[in-house]
Amino acid sequence: MKNKTWFLSMMSFGLVLSACSGGGDSEEGGESSGEPQEGGSITAAMYSAPEGQFNPIFYSDAYEANILDFTHEALVAQDENLEFIPELASDWEFNDDQTELTYTLEEGVTWHDGEAFTADDVVFTYESIADPEYINAGGLRIDYVNKLAGFEEYSSGEADTLEGVEAVDENTVKFTFAEPNPTALYNTSFMIIPEHVFADIPVDEMPEAGASLNAGEVIGTGPFQLSELQEGEQYLLAKHEEYWGGEPNLDNIQWQVMDQEIIPGLLENGDVDLIKDPGGVPKGDVESVEQMENITMFEQQDLGYQLLGFKHNRGPDDSLTDPDSWEPNEKVQDVELRQAIAHAINRQGMIDGLLYGHGEVLNAPFPEASWAFNPDSVTNYEYNEDTANQILDDAGYEDTNGDGMRENPDGEAFTLNLDYPTGNLIRERSAPIIEENLEAVGLDVNLNNPREAAAHFEHIESNSNDVDMYLAGWSLASGDPDPSGIHKSDAAYNYLRWNSEESDQLIEEAMQAPDAFELEYREQKYGEWAQLFSDELPEVPLYAENNVFAHNSALQGIVRKPHTIVDNSHEWYLEQ
Repeated sequence: MKNKTWFLSMMSFGLVLSACSGGGDSEEGGESSGEPQEGGSITAAMYSAPEGQFNPIFYSDAYEANILDFTHEALVAQDENLEFIPELASDWEFNDDQTELTYTLEEGVTWHDGEAFTADDVVFTYESIADPEYINAGGLRIDYVNKLAGFEEYSSGEADTLEGVEAVDENTVKFTFAEPNPTALYNTSFMIIPEHVFADIPVDEMPEAGASLNAGEVIGTGPFQLSELQEGEQYLLAKHEEYWGGEPNLDNIQWQVMDQEIIPGLLENGDVDLIKDPGGVPKGDVESVEQMENITMFEQQDLGYQLLGFKHNRGPDDSLTDPDSWEPNEKVQDVELRQAIAHAINRQGMIDGLLYGHGEVLNAPFPEASWAFNPDSVTNYEYNEDTANQILDDAGYEDTNGDGMRENPDGEAFTLNLDYPTGNLIRERSAPIIEENLEAVGLDVNLNNPREAAAHFEHIESNSNDVDMYLAGWSLASGDPDPSGIHKSDAAYNYLRWNSEESDQLIEEAMQAPDAFELEYREQKYGEWAQLFSDELPEVPLYAENNVFAHNSALQGIVRKPHTIVDNSHEWYLEQ
């Protein structure tokens, strides 16, 4: 049963991919007229600065991922069809009852500092994520370890070793799951960190360690190393000459933080060679970039979406993921209020006006690019002020003093606080539109001043503030559209603080073996969950934005996948 990939990896997403280029176009980014060239550097642009955490088990934003995607690697990756393929592991095998997954590791892999990569590094990574201090230190990747045998005992401090991961020998590592696991390959696909660097650092001190923060000290196995940085401005990745997959062709990749509005001009004059997610080519500039003779551009559906979240519960910040300690935020408890808000927001107008049509309205957290997408499972909350007003009237939200704003059903002043981050211009521009839409149906909105992305998400993660609504984005895992990451009651990213036993049960049932190994069963359970979500509306999904990527046509070797374009960056080269 070697290299067996379960249905969740074999079912490709309904990918829409189009490409255009003034200089020619192919599956790998533009017609090449010669052999790969060695040397040269490229400049890539991102719209917001990474928070600065470059330890894979602790990073928290997509801008940090822009760095880590080049510096660190996992046991397995995914191909263009989202099937799992070897990366740091050369092969794997399941036992008969699907509770054990044994990997054979690539030989000759070294870390950036020259030390050998071994099975001990894999064990160390997963033990660190399962460590009792991991969550308190800011870790959010528990979903990669909580299915392993012995997780509860190890994470509670009752056991000294994690039963579910074992170094059989230097080049063999075995994962053992408490139950047959339909997502075993995905759960063992997290980036690996070096034991020899972090072994003497307690897990709760890792986020502040130099090896997690500083250029030259961040050590991975990837084709590039973070060699220099000017915080908030630029991040230089230098090639790892001894990279196990072959010495990279490019000498350097330099990420620069830039304003979205200046990107088209920089692409045209050659000052920027690559623009990818998050954000991609500004939607208002797609047509002009499409006409640039030196640029290759392509568009594909995203696995992520933007949302308006409701903060359902509050509580102490020392128990962020403990629903038993939460107290309801009474302002957003009425489902009728949340449904009225969904009808009041002109989401299609956002797509037409802000995305220039490059996106789709969602009514559940499964974009069309996901196999779990089923429009028949959900309620379509069409934009309709009359419907929103009627729902609010029937629910008792009335304007009792003639000021144009509704009071709550108890006749008290009613204001909803809305928080949003900077860094994504479309999302920033959505915030005042939402405020205007809601005030048009008599809901008073206090639109707080935006924070930088890192500060925003730290703020909404807290349980002890006055947040009622917030804007955020979420991307489905490419391995499986499991919604538990932000919707299960005890999930680290459940900033909604949504606590629904029925939701938790459906999510758990969708993973229950042996039924969960059948795609039809998973589709049914995700459909039931989507209907519950659509009825309860713990958040309002706003839109899924199509990714529009662009690169200098001289940059060759890029392979486009539904979830990434950087997996083979050591093969990129500049055509001379």
